[in-house]
Amino acid sequence: MIESLVVVVRAIIAFITLLIFTRILGKQQISQLTFFDYITGITIGSIAATLTTDLTSRAWPHWVGLFMWALLVFIFQFMILKGRNIAKYIDGEPAVVILKGKIMEDTLKKTRYRATDLLKLLRSKDVFDISEVEYAVLETNGKLSILKKSEVQPITPKDIGILTPYKGLSKELIYDGKVMEKNLISVNRDKNWLLNQIRAYGFGSFDEVFLALIDESGKMFIDGYRDNVDKNKPKGLE
Repeated sequence: MIESLVVVVRAIIAFITLLIFTRILGKQQISQLTFFDYITGITIGSIAATLTTDLTSRAWPHWVGLFMWALLVFIFQFMILKGRNIAKYIDGEPAVVILKGKIMEDTLKKTRYRATDLLKLLRSKDVFDISEVEYAVLETNGKLSILKKSEVQPITPKDIGILTPYKGLSKELIYDGKVMEKNLISVNRDKNWLLNQIRAYGFGSFDEVFLALIDESGKMFIDGYRDNVDKNKPKGLE
């Protein structure tokens, strides 16, 4: 029983510590995962797991080790932001693997990529013909960025001179049955107006709605908890 309580306390300490450290280190650890970030993430996680479950040793040394690893990562991130050359050695550099429809074999060898790996990444980008690619860049996080040749790129409204309305970001008016009053005020609407809108979709009250969004043009999307509600055919909106 005592050991279980010790594990619980250690787990809480490790969880809060990791939460603080990851907030300090920022979103880079998950948004742009490089090899360096991958290794440090595994190491920090391993130390946190040991801190939680290793009852044969004191928690303090493990916490110090966890703190030092997070500190070192923070220092390296600061150095990378301040020095371009340091970033090259730690994170590496993007590599052009396809240039004007031609595979750069020497670059593939340097990055230790096989042709089959490159083809798989191309297919994940809906590219099945290498000759259509103007540039393909292998980023430091292992992702492939592609620029297709202009003649095979899809036509956009701008290319043919068609003006399209600005959409912007949708705002949540209802989330999980609760009205987002600040967002409602920001679009110059009130609860009576919102209630009329959801009634037009067949809902009787706010708590029947899981999610309600409105975009810059005033178009609404409403999703309720009842799957049988036809959300695509409102009875009529003002």
